[in-house]
Amino acid sequence: MPQNWKTYKLGKITTKIGSGATPRGGKEAYKDSGISLIRSQNVLDFRFSIDGLAFIDDTQAKALNNVTIESRDILLNITGDSVARVCQVPDIWIPARVNQHVAILRANKDVLSPEFLLYSLLSKKNKDTLLTLASAGATRNALTKTMVEDFEISIPEIQEQRDIASILSAIDDKIELNLQMNKTLEEMAMALYKHWFVDFGSFQSGEFVKSELGMIPKGWEVRQLGDILKVKHGYAFKGEYFTTDKNKNLLLTPGNFEMQGGIKFNWGKQKYYLGEFPNDYILKRGSLIIALTDLTQSCDILGAPAIIPDEDNFYLHNQRLGLVIDLAPKFSNEFIYCLANTVPFRAYMKNTKTGSTVSHTSPSRIYEYKVALPIEGISEILNAQLAELNNMKFLNLSENKLLTQTRDTLLPKLISGEVRVKDIEQTIAQVL
Repeated sequence: MPQNWKTYKLGKITTKIGSGATPRGGKEAYKDSGISLIRSQNVLDFRFSIDGLAFIDDTQAKALNNVTIESRDILLNITGDSVARVCQVPDIWIPARVNQHVAILRANKDVLSPEFLLYSLLSKKNKDTLLTLASAGATRNALTKTMVEDFEISIPEIQEQRDIASILSAIDDKIELNLQMNKTLEEMAMALYKHWFVDFGSFQSGEFVKSELGMIPKGWEVRQLGDILKVKHGYAFKGEYFTTDKNKNLLLTPGNFEMQGGIKFNWGKQKYYLGEFPNDYILKRGSLIIALTDLTQSCDILGAPAIIPDEDNFYLHNQRLGLVIDLAPKFSNEFIYCLANTVPFRAYMKNTKTGSTVSHTSPSRIYEYKVALPIEGISEILNAQLAELNNMKFLNLSENKLLTQTRDTLLPKLISGEVRVKDIEQTIAQVL
């Protein structure tokens, strides 16, 4: 550690460390809108997730005024399997409160940059220490207020903290921008699909006929999905072969899916399989998989589709995912991806699920789903447009992988003082 760096307990360089509570009545007391109530599922490493974000009214919020989130506060998960995850909340979701599973860390900004604190807690050394502390309990992982207050970090002078945080934030901002661009591309693709195959916007001047799905363009026909595709279960990977070591056997499960569809990647923290498996379970770029199992009874992953974005890894899929195969020539994986992301399809999948603990479905139920399909030449036009949008998404994901790897390489070196900002300015200029 450089000579000008000093080590402090967090309790000495923060003005607040504290967690909240769940409003009386639990989930039933949540509102459709109002003041954000942030729970552990919203706190991911490096980024805030709005999946499952809850809301409370002014009266409920008043009872939690002691855990009001302020701009630039750092959030730390303190219980459960997500313990030690850390992020910062975008101002757009403030005013906000936290429940009992999340702690607010408010830096004394005269001596500690909030963003430097964020990255310090995300560094592998500090993360591992927090996880070790949390696992000391007899029953469930937990960090107590005393543990957090006594936790030590090393910091340089405030301006150097800001410079370090600025470098790492610039990378994260670029990652977030690419994610937002992909969200826009996804919305464009879904709008195209809806215009052509739900609203029949390009065919309104033509003749329509009655069908079991309602009025459809003349010449179209209602078919079951089983008529145009098959779904192959993944492999039942067994044994304690999971590791974060860098090899190419990246194992995908429903846990890799976003709630709205698509794969979420946290490079460096994926599961890799080191055992033996049949080669025909390796997924290629552009392969389409569908979640056949929910993560929990209340989750909505079931039926969510995802398209494999690259071939840098050997992507494997377990038995809880299905691979779309034998797709009819005039359709594409991008087409089926959009179809599987529609509200009617996801509602249908939800109605087909079985299981009292974890919900699941079977490929045969997917085959039974009915859809209006066009005459020759129509879907091929849309396929080309969707493929172009999808390729743009792939490029953004590829760039994000490089940016994430760069950030994860630089973070521990910058946070420890091993590398100084002036030494890496050229490297950062090349990746941003």
